[in-house]
Amino acid sequence: MAAVLIRPSQHKSRLRLFVVQVLFVSLFLTLFARLWYLQVFTGEEYQAKAAEQSVRDIVVQPARGLIVDAMGRPLVANRDSWVVSVDRTVLGKMADTDREALLRKVAAAVGEPYDDLVARLRLCGQPDAVTGTCWNGSPFQPVPVARDVAQATAVQISEQAEEFPGVVAQRESVRSYPAPFGINAADVLGYLSPITSDELDEAERADDRSVNGASVVGRAGVEKTYDQWLRGIPGYERVAVDSMGRVLGGTGQVSATPGDTLVTSIDAKLQGVAEQQLHDAITTARGTYDKVTHKNYVADSGAVVVLDAKDGSVVAMASQPTYDPSVWVDGISSQQLKSLYSKKAGDPLLSRATQGQFAPGSTWKPFMTVGALNNGFSEDTRLDCSSGVQVGNRWFKNYESAAYGMIDFARALELSCDSFFYRVGISFWNRFGSDSTDVKAKDPLVAQAKSFGFGTKTGIDVPGEASGRIADRQWRLDYWNAMKGHYCKIDKHNTTHKRDYLHVFAHEFCLEGNRYRITDAVNFAIGQGDTIVTPLQLARAYAALSNGGTLYAPRVAKAIVDPDGKVVRRIDPVVQGRVKSKKSAIAYVDNALQGTPREGTLAWKFGGFPLDQVKIRGKTGSAEVYGKQSTSWVATYTKDYVVVMMVTQGGTGSGTSGPAVRKIWEALYGITGEEVDASKSVIPGVTPPRRLPVFTEDGSILPPVTGGSR
Repeated sequence: MAAVLIRPSQHKSRLRLFVVQVLFVSLFLTLFARLWYLQVFTGEEYQAKAAEQSVRDIVVQPARGLIVDAMGRPLVANRDSWVVSVDRTVLGKMADTDREALLRKVAAAVGEPYDDLVARLRLCGQPDAVTGTCWNGSPFQPVPVARDVAQATAVQISEQAEEFPGVVAQRESVRSYPAPFGINAADVLGYLSPITSDELDEAERADDRSVNGASVVGRAGVEKTYDQWLRGIPGYERVAVDSMGRVLGGTGQVSATPGDTLVTSIDAKLQGVAEQQLHDAITTARGTYDKVTHKNYVADSGAVVVLDAKDGSVVAMASQPTYDPSVWVDGISSQQLKSLYSKKAGDPLLSRATQGQFAPGSTWKPFMTVGALNNGFSEDTRLDCSSGVQVGNRWFKNYESAAYGMIDFARALELSCDSFFYRVGISFWNRFGSDSTDVKAKDPLVAQAKSFGFGTKTGIDVPGEASGRIADRQWRLDYWNAMKGHYCKIDKHNTTHKRDYLHVFAHEFCLEGNRYRITDAVNFAIGQGDTIVTPLQLARAYAALSNGGTLYAPRVAKAIVDPDGKVVRRIDPVVQGRVKSKKSAIAYVDNALQGTPREGTLAWKFGGFPLDQVKIRGKTGSAEVYGKQSTSWVATYTKDYVVVMMVTQGGTGSGTSGPAVRKIWEALYGITGEEVDASKSVIPGVTPPRRLPVFTEDGSILPPVTGGSR
């Protein structure tokens, strides 16, 4: 048998083949192991991830909570609105011509301009997106392009789905304003607008799931302050989508939780009376001739505040000019927004009650009286109510130059005698402050004004209130440091030595604007000069006179009630401070102010009013404003309520605001003719209800049960 010889080259070929076979088997085993690991060992995990990628969450917005008055009447509610929305994922798979044709058909059906509709479909953050118009929600959620569509149109779109692919018509809940008794109350209630990207980012960082990209949030009034309770919790509908992003069907839903109801201390009936009387006072003033300026009063704005004197609750509050809060519901136009911020239109968004700042005029004198009685003057003090007082080189005249001889504080308040209070201011200046450069000099009248809460915010639960200003020595120095550059520049460039008011003032201010002079002290004592207050601050201070010296932070809200009628939170009165005063000083002023509507400056407007039954105290004011007509003030109160009204460029307090304030008091106490009819009073029992409205099982809201505690 012959031997087989294997050449070296054949041996190498077989070796290579064996190596290749080993490598092939190794790769196959590795691939098989990997497939087993993915499909068997971790299969469930990847299957879940794949399912997640094909499921999207669509937000279901909650119904926002109601805002009701103290009697349970809805002030802000919700209504159904037919909304047409377009699915962007369907549009994205269409040809350009088909997409445009569909959108033009939708625009024609809902009566919207094509360009506006397209703008609403753009995602916020895209280069061509328009802030306030673009879509800030999920890209997988149908985008609303038209609201308040006619039901017939919505039904047509729904029934002709093949003609409107990716277009959805459905009902949504939007804000409505029932306006009981025709009220407006925009400054108190506020409004809503879409959430911003910054707010959304902040909410996501705080893990706040009550908002989303399609949310609207409170921007003013109690809508803003109590937004977290009113907004509710969104629900989510889970939908399956294909690889192209088209919705295939629903896979489940988490129901939205409606927002809580906010119960306020506002009485809608009285709010309606207050708004109407403010409107009438302004209208009447505009038709009244001003003997000083020789033209009719401009009466360009006004405010009225009604407080519960016992706890600071806001019973009614109104401002003019105002606006219709419903303009924000379906998205506000740029022209409407411009009008709301327009000075020509009177700045309707500015609440004169809480944000307007005005010289208080003679309504300031009761607080100066308290300060005087606490610092050396007595109830027996008598000063000359002359026709005027010479202060330095200026003659400070009494109103209409009237003179009444030697009188006491009570009579000075009744007559609103300026020269009497000039002498009070001069007395304190001579005793403590004759050094006009001494910033730390004692000033009892300034200290007393601050103890009544002036110069600081009241703490009302409506955002954006102003703090007012006490023009004391420190303020004058600070103001001079801030403005001297401006006025010294004017003075320096006055090379022709002009003597008009601006240039004279600039020269004096540049040289000695930091000095607090005796003329400043005199003006301060009668509520003139640079001191300014808000109507709400003044009302709160008069409430302190009524209740013996307690300063409450005014409150609009009384309680928060969940959708099941359970009280979630009671909003109790907040004591912000106590007036630093002898009880006798407050009691003296309280008694003295009863003379104003009986035989003082308000008497000619309160003739025949049952003052023995309803013991109204009051003070009028006509604050002078450089370059403008006087501001009309009337501040009144009983042991139950405070009513303050103000009309800018409206003339005298009693003449313009007096009749309107009287009608508000008549509404408060149910006065018909000259008698008090408690059975017909607006507020049961004459005082505001302490109990909350009754929330029944069927969802209706009934007035509070009479009697009992809050």
